[in-house]
Amino acid sequence: MNVSALLLWLVLPYIVLTHFIVTTLFRFKTNPYGWTSKSSEILEKQLLKWGSPLFHWGLIFVFFGHVAGLLVPIGVYHALGVSDELYHMGAVVMGGAAGLATLAGLMILCYRRFKLPRIRKTSSAGDIIALIFLALMVMTGIFATASNAAAHSGFDYRTCISPWIRGVLLLHPNPSLMVSVPWYFKMHILAAYGLFAAFP
Repeated sequence: MNVSALLLWLVLPYIVLTHFIVTTLFRFKTNPYGWTSKSSEILEKQLLKWGSPLFHWGLIFVFFGHVAGLLVPIGVYHALGVSDELYHMGAVVMGGAAGLATLAGLMILCYRRFKLPRIRKTSSAGDIIALIFLALMVMTGIFATASNAAAHSGFDYRTCISPWIRGVLLLHPNPSLMVSVPWYFKMHILAAYGLFAAFP
């Protein structure tokens, strides 16, 4: 394993997580009322009423899908009688639908933010950077899911990415698990690094 792999899959996750936690707590402590969106429905309502529910409900399902796929060991599904074929079909169909809903809502909200002068004026540089990483994360996630399903490669992220993430969270990281991961999943993870770093 080369130095860049060690940096990406051993060192960088802890830098990003530490920055995310410390900076978020600092921001909450020093600016507790600065968490609300400045682009509320007072400034524009029609696009918001479509974009916000699509984005937020899609994101909720995407989040719980990631929890189920990444934090729950593969043995739990086998013990429950869930076959690999059924799991992957559910992940592609339900995860794909949730991802597309999230992307559609995000596109509406981005259009609203960048095309409407009143909304654009309330946007900070941090808003724009976070939106860029969020869009990259959603698009690479959809691309990774679709590419993996279309390739019929037999790659199962539950045997490498999932134990890697659990290892990072449990402070027993194994970066070698990420060596054989297809590039499109790696791009999705790197986009997530960017979002977690930009969010605070």
